[in-house]
Amino acid sequence: MEGVMKQHRVSEEAKSKHLDEINGFKDEIKSLTEQINQMKLTLEETLKQWKTAKANAVALNFIKYGYNGGNGVDKWGSLSSDFSLCSQGKQQSPINISKKTTVYDPNLKQTARNYVLTNATLINNGINILMKYDHGAGNLILDGKNYTMTRMVWHSPSEHTIDGQSFPAELQLIHESDDNHIAVVAILYQFGSHDAFLLQIQDELKQLAQDKCTGDQEARVPVGIVQTRALARRSRKYFRYNGSLTAPPCTEGVTWIILGKVREMTKEQASSLQAPLSADYKNNARPVQPLNERTVQLYDELHNANKTASKKSD
Repeated sequence: MEGVMKQHRVSEEAKSKHLDEINGFKDEIKSLTEQINQMKLTLEETLKQWKTAKANAVALNFIKYGYNGGNGVDKWGSLSSDFSLCSQGKQQSPINISKKTTVYDPNLKQTARNYVLTNATLINNGINILMKYDHGAGNLILDGKNYTMTRMVWHSPSEHTIDGQSFPAELQLIHESDDNHIAVVAILYQFGSHDAFLLQIQDELKQLAQDKCTGDQEARVPVGIVQTRALARRSRKYFRYNGSLTAPPCTEGVTWIILGKVREMTKEQASSLQAPLSADYKNNARPVQPLNERTVQLYDELHNANKTASKKSD
């Protein structure tokens, strides 16, 4: 009998031990559930903040601005508080470059540009035709700082003018540094022979013209690998000044380099850049802005060569 009672006590102790373990597991599960619920709340709040930030960014990106009418250039500054520089900024772009008032700067160097083969996408955002590079298309070294070419945009007619003369098209190569500074190299075009760069994307431009770009939706055509070497051709002369983006939000602090060599494209190529755009955006050049005491610097390779030759003859 005593053995049976002892066995019963052991059984009760084991049962009590198991209950304690089960209760311990329950407490752990409860604690884990509370942690999971807290994580869910944190995740939901983070997701809510992200959606709000995304909505704000989308709203900014898709404030529809134009080049005439109720949302035209003279109205940009009033379309959003984020666009205030468009009407209030003192260092806006584009500008007219008057050759006689440019200042030759002997300290300027030839632009160091190294562009590479890379994947690209052709885009119609309803306002411009642009090309974005998936991982950058090489770099520009400016004042010792590295800038990566991330995209380029075509404008018809040109935004910058030279001595009051406008050109049929302007290509803007946009470079960004790691500290978010922007440098733009602009190439002006006149009508003439075929442009080599446009020849390699002529089929994609035709496809882009067939795709519809409506509302806030972009039309995109993958281009694949593009050859960018032609874009890096040397120019013996360039103009440099401090300006802004030429479209909202018109951010200032942008370094502009306008190549002195005017290149050529055919009228058909110029038309292919306008074809995907609606009638209101086929002419998408912002008018020139006041210089406001800014200096336009001049780099002239021939000037440097003549000066060196003069010194040798002395």
